[in-house]
Order: sequence, then structure tokens, then C-alpha cells
Amino acid sequence: MLMSFDTLIAVLDYSSVFIFALTGALVAARGQLDPVGFIFFATLTGIGGGTLRDMILGRTPVFWINRPELILLTAGAALLVFFTAHLLESRYRALVWLDACALAVAVPAGVGVAMEVGVNPIAIVVMGMMTGTFGGLMRDVVGNEVPLVLNHGEFYITAAFGGAAAAVLSITFGMERGWALIACGVVVLVLRSGSLIFGWKLPVYRPRPPAR
Repeated sequence: MLMSFDTLIAVLDYSSVFIFALTGALVAARGQLDPVGFIFFATLTGIGGGTLRDMILGRTPVFWINRPELILLTAGAALLVFFTAHLLESRYRALVWLDACALAVAVPAGVGVAMEVGVNPIAIVVMGMMTGTFGGLMRDVVGNEVPLVLNHGEFYITAAFGGAAAAVLSITFGMERGWALIACGVVVLVLRSGSLIFGWKLPVYRPRPPAR
């Protein structure tokens, strides 16, 4: 690896916070909010998943408390979108694809932190999924949007699970941790992109009449 494992996790954390913050600001743009509203949505989305992860893992203070530049990063992302969102042909399409990119860096960030803490493989997978999905879920619920995680069988939570599981399996078979995180991100992005482009999805539940 060209960088240490700790540095890689930091890069993933910063990247996921920034990209998720952009998606939060896009939801604020769809809601036609003021700049403070943009910053609120960007910050909620950017740090939401990582905050919940750290609280469950008992990492205190949570990752952004001693790194105030992360909050400045979310504010910067919010203002960037505030002044440029009108240039986008489709804010929803931009939201969906930025969210896919954010998922692909947030899941390995969560997996890497869980590995550092030393929890068991199942917990590592759960922490990766949680880091990748909860910020976007809070964004959509607060913004009164249909949550992307619940889009009728699309690979979203499935993509997060697949990437986190791929990282754990890679470590099990002897891959270096940094490369395992990269493999995790690639799997997440491939699954999510395939779902968006080619319609990959799992079968969904169809209600049936009760048996007589």
C-alpha cells in the first residue's frame, strides 16, 4: 500500500463525509431551503453514519469532535451546492450517483474502523453497512424523500453488505487490510452501479391471497 492503514481510513472518512454532505445539500436544494438549511442537511448526512458507528463501538469522542475541519468540510460542500445546483440538469440523478460514490467510500471506512477496534467479523460487516447507510437514511427521512435504501429491491443495503462481506472474506484469505478495504469499495460501487444502470435487484415480497 502507498499509505498506512490509519491514513487510508482517514482518507475514506474525509471522502465519505464530503460526498455524503453533497448529497444532503442536494436534498436541501430540492426542498428550496436557505443556506443554513443546506448546511444542516449536509452535516447531518455527512457525519450521521460515522457518528452512530462510533457510538455503538464505544469510540469517544466520536470521530468529528476532535476534527472540526470535518464540519467545515460539510459546510463547504453545502455552500458549493447552494451556488451550483441550478447548473445541474437533474438534481435527483446527481443525488443518486453521488450517493452511490459516497456509499462506496463510507462502507470501507466503517469496516476499517471496526477492524481497528478489533470486533468480530459479523460486527465488522454490520458497522460497514451502518456507516454507509444511516447518514443517507436520516437525510431522506428528514427531507421527506423516499429513502434510497428502500427502493423496491435495488442493490443498496445489499451492495453495502456485499462490500463489507468481501472485505472480511479477503482478510480471512490473507489479503492485506488496506487492499481489503479497496476491494470492499469496488464491490459496493459495482453492485450499486449495476443496479442503477442495468436494473439489478433482488426479488421483492409480493402479497398473496390467504389460503382458504
